[in-house]
Amino acid sequence: MEDGDVEDVVAVWTSAGVTRPWNDPAKDLAFARLNPHSTVLVALDEGRVAATVMVGEDGHRGWVYYLAVDPVRQGRGLGRAVMTAAERWLVARGVWKLQLLVREENVAVQRFYERLGYRDLRTVCMQKVIG
Repeated sequence: MEDGDVEDVVAVWTSAGVTRPWNDPAKDLAFARLNPHSTVLVALDEGRVAATVMVGEDGHRGWVYYLAVDPVRQGRGLGRAVMTAAERWLVARGVWKLQLLVREENVAVQRFYERLGYRDLRTVCMQKVIG
């Protein structure tokens, strides 16, 4: 990802519906890009950002966030391609386990990840805003 891609990445996230009103996507993007344990990967189509994924590791496992494909480019294998790139990025850093969060009601995305070999861990995710 290049500095000039920031607006396009946020636009893809927004159009794909992966942003939430309580999260600032530009802040999330900046934080991931400044942290040596994370990055944002993009797939280009005709020179434009077509798909993106935020990937990082916490010293125990890898995590993926903001997997998004431009809605007009969905169904072309771009989601699979950026997930493969995320997995390779993590493996290159010695990470052997990757986890991600999917909203319970988002069955289509759950099926996408299942086709890539992921399984539901049946865990509860808890959160507290601390800053």
